Amino acid sequence: MAAAHDVVVIGAGFAGLAAAVALAERGLRVAVLESKPNLGGRAYSFDDVESHDWVDNGQHVLMGCYSETLDFLARIGSSGKLVFHEDLAIEMLERGGKSAMLKTARLPGPLHMSAALLRYRHLTVAERVAAVRGGLKLLWMRRYDGAALRRITVAQLMELLRQGQHARESFWYPLAIATLNEDPERSSAALLAEVLKRAFFSRRRDSAFVYSKVGLSELYCTGAAAVVERNGGTVAPRSIVEGLELDADGNVAYARIREGRRMTGRCFIAATPPAQLLRFLPESAVADPFFARLQRLESSPIICVHVWLDREVTKSPFVGLIGTTTQWLFNKRRIFERHGMRHPGYLSFVISGARRLVDRPSDELLEIVMNDLRAMIPGSRDAKVLRALVLKEKNATMAPDPASDALRPPVTTPLRNFSLAGDWVQTGLPATIESAVVAGRTAASKAASWLQEHA
Repeated sequence: MAAAHDVVVIGAGFAGLAAAVALAERGLRVAVLESKPNLGGRAYSFDDVESHDWVDNGQHVLMGCYSETLDFLARIGSSGKLVFHEDLAIEMLERGGKSAMLKTARLPGPLHMSAALLRYRHLTVAERVAAVRGGLKLLWMRRYDGAALRRITVAQLMELLRQGQHARESFWYPLAIATLNEDPERSSAALLAEVLKRAFFSRRRDSAFVYSKVGLSELYCTGAAAVVERNGGTVAPRSIVEGLELDADGNVAYARIREGRRMTGRCFIAATPPAQLLRFLPESAVADPFFARLQRLESSPIICVHVWLDREVTKSPFVGLIGTTTQWLFNKRRIFERHGMRHPGYLSFVISGARRLVDRPSDELLEIVMNDLRAMIPGSRDAKVLRALVLKEKNATMAPDPASDALRPPVTTPLRNFSLAGDWVQTGLPATIESAVVAGRTAASKAASWLQEHA
């Protein structure tokens, strides 16, 4: 049997590593168990052997309002690996290449975003004014009628805000799908309100897009593991937890790892997706209503298509596509032009909430993306595809529908020395990197308090 640790963290994505670092900084011995060969969970990167570019498994975007994430990255020495795009500027394209910019003004927040909306040429003047009024009403509802928002979907919210179909498709829905990873007919109005308030209608810096100069794995996995190990902890990839064993008092005693190994600890944190958690919980715990409800949590998929063309086809770093299957285009050359991105024609395309597409063949998905690109950017029609990678995350995020949001559990559980972490835990945020870090740090705080009380 392995030596006991103060805390055992199961899962090494953003939530698990944020929890482990917070505990290590408190002087606690932490063991991090990860089932995969590499750290990173659902947010990782790899080197593409053909293009020699690093590729993230999905287009993960940080924002200036991600205060907990940015603090976590600072603590592991990764702040210098970030690029801040202070002035939010997104080109939005309609079919045939009709373009309009959604660009913040150099004004204090939230005026910077109101000005961006009032200058957004895909909407008529009347639609722009109505959108600003709708935004103000949404913020009022968030503050004074949150219960109503938690009961309705984004599509139902649009009816309350009196937003027409054209304004929805050209402004509201692209933002909702990008931030919630779900169809507006299903996604929670309350979660959209929280995102819009934090990211777009607070301080100007909060709306900044923040990217890593390096792959995601190098951004946070390497530094986090180093902090844990410097403080006497261990990080163990390829450690598949098959079950948790309880002691006579009903607390978790140890994790049973494949090949007959055990990892003992005084406290445990599960930073895994719900389905994986339910597989290794004891049957008696799964029967508890607290854990049983997790079986009703739904997930939502994301498709990310990476394409290397023989030329650059747009000078815009970020492009939103209106009225197509593909929703967003990220021009890696422009985003990282000062940071060593090698190939001028490297683009990433994102399809969020891709329930109807995720099981289709990769060749078909590539064809959909390329047809959308050619329809929106006519100058791309002669470009040749040199290489393509289609990456699917079938359970990318918790589904942000009102029912699933209401089922999200807190960090604490009926097992007194066992906490939960992950973007799907109830943080008041949709399933984002920030939500994962918030949950991980909260779980760490709970574990440290429990240890102190039971010293």
